[in-house]
Amino acid sequence: MQSSEIRTVTTEAELRELVNEPPQTIWDKDIARIDEHARTIIAHSPFLLLATSSPDGTCDVSPRGDPAGSVLVLDDQRLVLADRPGNHRLDSLRNVLLNPHVGLLFIVPGMNETLRVNGRGTLVSDAPFFDDLVVKGKRPRLALLVEVQELYMHCAKAFLRSSLWKPETWPDRKSLPTLGQIAKDHIGIKDVPATVIDEGLAMDATMNQY
Repeated sequence: MQSSEIRTVTTEAELRELVNEPPQTIWDKDIARIDEHARTIIAHSPFLLLATSSPDGTCDVSPRGDPAGSVLVLDDQRLVLADRPGNHRLDSLRNVLLNPHVGLLFIVPGMNETLRVNGRGTLVSDAPFFDDLVVKGKRPRLALLVEVQELYMHCAKAFLRSSLWKPETWPDRKSLPTLGQIAKDHIGIKDVPATVIDEGLAMDATMNQY
């Protein structure tokens, strides 16, 4: 497709020509606080997505997982999640240091609706609540404290369209490349078989979760 064939949208007026304004109730669903329903969803969510951005606008989205209930709600305006061992790039945390705006999407297995939280993040290296962030005997070195500025539920349409929770729609894992093969090709590793890389990655994932 040639670039001349692509019709871009550059103003909100053009955008609203294609998508009507939502009813006022859609705007009003943002309660900007952690109420009892949000607490319940957070307590049952073992997986979330953390969105951050650098000062120049470069965005990053990072998956975060822990046993359900590991994200702590400190009060109606603050929640905290532990930073567990990863690849040491620290993309999200480096962004927060320079631009504190963060977005969280809480997902509960089998639930089509999600909880969206936007706010300001602060990196914390120690606090009394760190004792409550211990998992499998491991205390985190860092945590992300989020001051909630927006909080609302997101409807089920994306999950219904994707049939995400229906195993019969899932691809056969064997039809997809392994992470070892992907890493080998992306990095250009020539002298190590993909199977060896996969074994090392699997061991690291198992041994260094916390």
